[in-house]
Amino acid sequence: MTRWAVILAGGVGSRFWPLSTPRRPKQLLPLVDDAPLLVNAVRRLTPLIPADRTIIVTNRSLTAAIGELLPDLPAENIIGEPRAAGTAPALAWAALEIERRDGPSAVMICVHADWSVGQPEEFRRVLVLAADAANAHRSLVTVGIVPARADPGFGYIQPGAEMGDARRVARFVEKPDAATAERMIAAGYLWNSGIFVWRVDDFLAEVRAHSPEVSRAMLGTESGIEAFFQRVTPITVDHGVLERSDRVLVIPGDFEWDDVGTWAALRRVRRLDGDGNSAAGAVQAIASRGNVVHAEGTTVVLYGVDDLVVVARDGVTLVTTTDRAANLKALLDALPSDIRDRA
Repeated sequence: MTRWAVILAGGVGSRFWPLSTPRRPKQLLPLVDDAPLLVNAVRRLTPLIPADRTIIVTNRSLTAAIGELLPDLPAENIIGEPRAAGTAPALAWAALEIERRDGPSAVMICVHADWSVGQPEEFRRVLVLAADAANAHRSLVTVGIVPARADPGFGYIQPGAEMGDARRVARFVEKPDAATAERMIAAGYLWNSGIFVWRVDDFLAEVRAHSPEVSRAMLGTESGIEAFFQRVTPITVDHGVLERSDRVLVIPGDFEWDDVGTWAALRRVRRLDGDGNSAAGAVQAIASRGNVVHAEGTTVVLYGVDDLVVVARDGVTLVTTTDRAANLKALLDALPSDIRDRA
């Protein structure tokens, strides 16, 4: 069994504006520590999978920047999508590419670039279990995170009947409200992490069987990536494949995983000061608690304020609350383009 890594690194990270921009999206930024999120994602997998079997799927406009960021990665392993079409087409094209290079029995370990993992060794141990289960049961395996809190921002997975180290997926649940999330956690539900592990041939068979949005574009893949992405209908792999398949297993994972999805998430994954503030750059926080601050090229001083997000960069300063920071898209839609696109 040959293992390959596929790292999804598309998107512009609008919820990290004004730091994250189309030319410098969040996956290329050092949001958790001193290394960009994508670099951390590759390093996390390197003890398990070498660079020549690591594929990154990203926006075409970012391939050169990623190549500079990861010089050990072969250039052909950085796949630039002609257009954003969701995770199902991205993973299908990566599977076809791996099949072409290494045959149908290769196992894909699929992750996202924008995560924080506090226990990387345990993370890799669970990935090996998932790869073994995918190979042994000829199933699509997802890793469900043991919840650390009742978070309505995540999807949930209900585990079903046991199958060795894994369990069948009884059902997937879209982001619930907080009260429903509490009940789900009490009933043993797991977070839907977006970690997927499967053999190439099993995944492609399920795409062909259940996902016409993608499968019709696979008929002429010899025409290349342009034609493939022109023909697909955008769809996520969750909706397009996993929720339609009866060959899905889940393995629990508990390795301090978190989705670095909003400014507020940095309070969970960064080192905090004694008052619970997450600060990067020249920041002075006096009598202030629970704030997230990023200062680039300037100094930010907080006095007597709590639960704020303050980001200062290139002459633009964002001030909002940690609650409202999850919905920056509404802000960006309301801003004049000369401010929104200044970076």
